[in-house]
Amino acid sequence: MKKIALISGIVIFIAIAGFVLFRDKENEPKFRTDKMTRGDIEMTITATGTVNPVTTVLVGTQVSGTIKELYVDFNSPVKKGQLIAGIDPALFEAQVSQAKANLLSARANLEKAEAARVDAKRTMDRNKELFSKNLIARSDFDTSETNYETSMAQKNAAKAQIAQAEAALYLAETNLRYTKIVSPVDGIVVSRSVDVGQTVAASFQTPTLFTIAQDLTKMQIDTNVDEADIGKVMVGQDVEFTVDAYPDMTFKGKVLQVRNAPITVQNVVTYDVVIIVDNPEFKLKPGMTANVSVIVSIKKDILKIPNAALRFQPAEKSKTAMQPKGPGVWILEQGKPKRVPISIGISDGNYAELVSGEMKEGQEIIVESLAPPAQAKDPAHSGPRMF
Repeated sequence: MKKIALISGIVIFIAIAGFVLFRDKENEPKFRTDKMTRGDIEMTITATGTVNPVTTVLVGTQVSGTIKELYVDFNSPVKKGQLIAGIDPALFEAQVSQAKANLLSARANLEKAEAARVDAKRTMDRNKELFSKNLIARSDFDTSETNYETSMAQKNAAKAQIAQAEAALYLAETNLRYTKIVSPVDGIVVSRSVDVGQTVAASFQTPTLFTIAQDLTKMQIDTNVDEADIGKVMVGQDVEFTVDAYPDMTFKGKVLQVRNAPITVQNVVTYDVVIIVDNPEFKLKPGMTANVSVIVSIKKDILKIPNAALRFQPAEKSKTAMQPKGPGVWILEQGKPKRVPISIGISDGNYAELVSGEMKEGQEIIVESLAPPAQAKDPAHSGPRMF
């Protein structure tokens, strides 16, 4: 009897345990839910760009020669008109001296022509008086008159030679001044491309000797925004960005310009959006890569829905026969999913704004199904067995 009672107890225990396990399995949740919350949503457009000075001046040279002196280096602050480099002036000084000598020669030729003119004028006047008294032939008077007109032409030619010599002297002096390279603006030397002793040639294209950033307290970011997002970007929008040098800092700026010129690279069309940034502490340096977020819209203290809830779709057997079109979410009603149509506004990628719909704060929304996916039947084992 004791053995029969023990066996009966074991059977009863197994039956109770199976019932409890089966009931717990039936009561397991089939869906993961999330709550409707209230908060802020910030819709942004992300892009990357390069930090550049607002105004960059390339300083070159008008004349060819050998660099004799360098007065500034990288990161040197400069003022407008400050001497920053010098080209060996020996050749240009010789050209100035030669031009001055040519000018002196031209002036001497003018004095010589003037003396010849006075003599010719005196001879012509004397022959004119003698001709009026029939003391000389007409041909002698004509010759003296021709000599006078020739002396006048020679005097005018001497004046022209003086003007030409003065122009040549001005050109030589200008080239000599160009051997002293000065800064055209106030700023900071960003780069230097020459060294002392290097020869620069300005025959076809002016070589760049220095790059000067006019004001590094004002920087700009040139970003490439995709054509799908460019319609949302407007001048004056706030911008937040980070750079790799300061990953824990968020810098702020504003959209200054949306350029219309398309940039096409491998059939991908983007547009240049210029962002103006204050840089009072000189932390931002030219050439840095900026990860930019253009703030398109901000909504505060609104009901927001997880984007996962908008993507959720229940199994086919849980769907209604006539499902309306448009966005909607699913809630649990008596343990079964029920679709609630809604209208949504802006989204930040994780949450979307609830514009309208029969939803309230704290309400549970289905975001994911926890049931294992139904396995398809093996067609090889379907139907009656064949013997």
